[in-house]
Amino acid sequence: MFCPRCGSSQSDELRFCKVCGADLAAAMQIVAAREPEEKFDWNKTWVTEMFLSADEKKIRKAKLELQAGITPEVKRYNEIKAGVIVSSVGIALSIFLFVFMNGLIASGKVTPEVAQILSRVWIAGVIPLFVGLALLANGVIISKKLVEAASKGSQGIGALEEGATRPSLGPAATNEFPSSPFSVTEDSTKQLGRSREK
Repeated sequence: MFCPRCGSSQSDELRFCKVCGADLAAAMQIVAAREPEEKFDWNKTWVTEMFLSADEKKIRKAKLELQAGITPEVKRYNEIKAGVIVSSVGIALSIFLFVFMNGLIASGKVTPEVAQILSRVWIAGVIPLFVGLALLANGVIISKKLVEAASKGSQGIGALEEGATRPSLGPAATNEFPSSPFSVTEDSTKQLGRSREK
């Protein structure tokens, strides 16, 4: 046996390593108690992903996100944060392009036609600004409703998982039925009475 701490060769009968004093008996117990090798599972590979339908992929993605702790609320905050960042980048890009292009125009080395174009290049920064604003609006308005719907759904699932029974209908009250003006047996019993009279 080799010592797990120092790697020196030791006799199997020794309880402690002669070189470093490590507990060899404990190491032998761990080696003996090791679980058998697992069989290879194709369901845990990327090959399975290729054959999943779109619905199965969504379900699998939701399970993985749930295991990772990514809730709809976390997604919403990430979306709002991304909206703020992208909007800020759009504003910064617009300012940079405006200052840089006006510096080129002020140098006097460009023709008036090119100066007209360069003076409007700053508008390119408006695109990320609008994308960021759209992310913000989605995170604040739409994702809020998704979070509320998900929390309602998880409350219902959580209650059922805790052992609560689903609400069921109570027994029907027979006094709620209206009384009928006629009876099926009424006429037949009258007929029986008439037949006896004859």
